Amino acid sequence: MTFRDLFSERAKIYSQFRPEYPDELFAWLRGLVQRHDMVWDCATGSGQAAKALVEVFSRVVATDASAEQIAEAVPEPGIEYRVATASRSGLPDHSVNMVTVAQALHWLDLNSFYAEVRRVLVPDGAIVIWGYGDPVMQAEPLEQIVHAYNRGTIEDYWMPERAILLERYANVAFPFREIETPALTLDRHWTLPELVGYLRTWSATANYTKKTGTDPIPPVETALAKHWGEKENRRLVRWPLHIRAGYLS
Repeated sequence: MTFRDLFSERAKIYSQFRPEYPDELFAWLRGLVQRHDMVWDCATGSGQAAKALVEVFSRVVATDASAEQIAEAVPEPGIEYRVATASRSGLPDHSVNMVTVAQALHWLDLNSFYAEVRRVLVPDGAIVIWGYGDPVMQAEPLEQIVHAYNRGTIEDYWMPERAILLERYANVAFPFREIETPALTLDRHWTLPELVGYLRTWSATANYTKKTGTDPIPPVETALAKHWGEKENRRLVRWPLHIRAGYLS
């Protein structure tokens, strides 16, 4: 699989509107390994997971194949951002305590990525992958509107790989000594502009715009506004997290 650049042109809004992950996830990650010297965050995007991983590991190497995504990452002490593919991280053999992939495994060539994982992990190192599917709005009218947009307006514009994520990564190959993972949710209280910005980060939104020449967002934003109240009101958006984790065999 060659790198298909699906997110570079929307890297700026991706960095602004993609949600970060719950603290409980990183507290759990801390307990998976004895040493916390270095973690490789593969396919980091603009660093949504890396910013929290640096609270767990002394050094975070966060890579992405998109130079535009890496350019939008905010520099922080302890995080080294690199442009690199999932199969060629540039890391030394047996140098990292953990490999993480957040919301991106379905875009990777698994054979070459897993070979790289086995090369860079220390013998007692761990690999953890996680992602989330469709957002769930807690207010029923808002849920119906977002669902109709997602599974109606832009349904035909999603890439086939999204099915892997909607299956909760349950059917994807994972050739490691797998362990039980916690049931966690990603919760955000968002304003209407924040939710709309998030919808604009979707690859299907971008594909729809490219192929039809029209922006699908204004109609859904108008429909949401009718039930939102003041656009700065905060509404709960929730995603169940799908996590798989394991150690080298």
